[in-house]
Amino acid sequence: MYERQGIAHSGGAVVSVGHRVTSDHQLARLLQIGIVLEEVVEARAYHHYQSLADEDRELDAEIEDLLEHAAEESAEHRERLESIVDQLDAESIPFEDIETLVEAQYGKTKPDDFDGVLYDQLCNEETAYKFYDDLIEAVDASDTEFSVDRAELLSLLTEIRDEEAEGVEAVTRIMETRE
Repeated sequence: MYERQGIAHSGGAVVSVGHRVTSDHQLARLLQIGIVLEEVVEARAYHHYQSLADEDRELDAEIEDLLEHAAEESAEHRERLESIVDQLDAESIPFEDIETLVEAQYGKTKPDDFDGVLYDQLCNEETAYKFYDDLIEAVDASDTEFSVDRAELLSLLTEIRDEEAEGVEAVTRIMETRE
């Protein structure tokens, strides 16, 4: 789904995050990819929580809090991104097309232990961080006038990216205490 050079999309076209964002349509597509990415992160956090609880494992408070926070944060990010997409003068891309791209990258892994859950969560947080970092760079490099305020857009994306960076740090701290 996501590489430095671009994001492939089902119609064969490529939406590049490594370059400039040149239209509301392209920005909407990239934001929709972010929305689906957040949906996947939220769903995986809930899945991990449930799978560990279903296996009668005692889920320690630190991991439980981490997963709960990740799910809540992803839901909030989704809402904020959806608000921007709604303001853009662009046609939406069917979410099924974008969801297929995002889901293909995550697969259906089931962690065997707490370390698996933490590793998966770390990968989710890092992927989201990198996506938003590249998107900020692409919007910043663009001289296109969007139908949304550029400063507000960049501020929102920067806040989300920074929250993803905090998530990476939180998971890393927990992993380090368990070594």
